[in-house]
Amino acid sequence: QVLLVESGGGLVQTGGSLRLSCAASGSDFSIYVMGWYRHPPGKQRELVARITAGGATNYIDAVKGRFTISRDNAKNTMYLQMDSLKPDDTAVYYCNRDASPWDYWGQGTQVTVSS
Repeated sequence: QVLLVESGGGLVQTGGSLRLSCAASGSDFSIYVMGWYRHPPGKQRELVARITAGGATNYIDAVKGRFTISRDNAKNTMYLQMDSLKPDDTAVYYCNRDASPWDYWGQGTQVTVSS
């Protein structure tokens, strides 16, 4: 029922920036704690940032100070501004609920950071 569509990824050099978008439909987006996840090659998927319905945010240490998560509940859209990108940020990035993700994961968007 829920549809998640990630976009905005690309290939950038170390130190570059990208802004990812997540468009959600078929769900009451505004009431959920949402998050951005990433899946690096050869590693498990991990939550990198979360945002509550009220706008409170949390980040893993690896991205704190470089990434900014935000949401526009009226547009059912979430964003991830990524600055000062590093090669270790290379991954497929996904959006979903934080604690209890929906069964459906979107296609993700590839972020590749060259060294």
